[in-house]
Amino acid sequence: MRNIIAIAKKEMTVYLTTPWAWIVFTFVSFVSSFFFVGLLVQFKQAHEDIRLQGGWEQVSPDAQFLRNLTDGVVMPLFSTMLVVLLFVVPFLSARLFAEERRQKTFELLMTSPVTSAEIVLGKYLGGLVIIGATVGVTMVYPLVLAMYGSSFSATTSEKTATLEWVTVLLGFGALVVWGATILSIGTFISSLTESVIVAGLITFAICLVWMVLKIVAPNAEEPWRSVLDHLAFDAQLRNPLRGVLDLKPIVFFSSVIATFLVLTHRSVESRRWV
Repeated sequence: MRNIIAIAKKEMTVYLTTPWAWIVFTFVSFVSSFFFVGLLVQFKQAHEDIRLQGGWEQVSPDAQFLRNLTDGVVMPLFSTMLVVLLFVVPFLSARLFAEERRQKTFELLMTSPVTSAEIVLGKYLGGLVIIGATVGVTMVYPLVLAMYGSSFSATTSEKTATLEWVTVLLGFGALVVWGATILSIGTFISSLTESVIVAGLITFAICLVWMVLKIVAPNAEEPWRSVLDHLAFDAQLRNPLRGVLDLKPIVFFSSVIATFLVLTHRSVESRRWV
């Protein structure tokens, strides 16, 4: 365990002393703030329109999610961040092993008194902390809403509950799990090549295909439709993003993460004997 933590600290230091992490933090902060402001303006405009229409009874069921800030602002923001993570995590994970091979330090790492499993877990843990910090940027917005964003009903002056924190935390957890899953795929791809760009692009392509399964599934024939619908990440994260605690996504994504970490271990271990 000590070796794993030491390797994780080393990876975190590399991330934070090079432009990689800071570029990602800046990009995520800019994109998330842009969508947050846009969603907040949309939310405010919707409430003003509803007051003019005479109340929520006149609003279609499809627009009822705008009744509160959790469903009207925070969860749409988290859904957008799922796509943002698709673009940033592959290139954070790409350097984990590829950079070591490119700089010819991989052989030195393999001759150090640590096992392949400790190397894989240490690097993954270091990357996971950076992913957690990246996703953590988005928690600024629920905190801002909790302090200043009390919403009002369209027909009364009584304040409604500002945020449903259980739903917010489940949505945040879904972001972390999705980021951790992409990271595990990227770690494996990174162990196969010495090109950071190639590793990032291949990881992005794999996750993009996974993301568009929800589009392909309705057009497929049975039983492929059911299989694709089950494998689609959107179907797995649907309940957490609605504030529903479900163990199936946890089992599903944990299995994917474990599978790719095992594959990474096998890839790294095979190079010990090359």
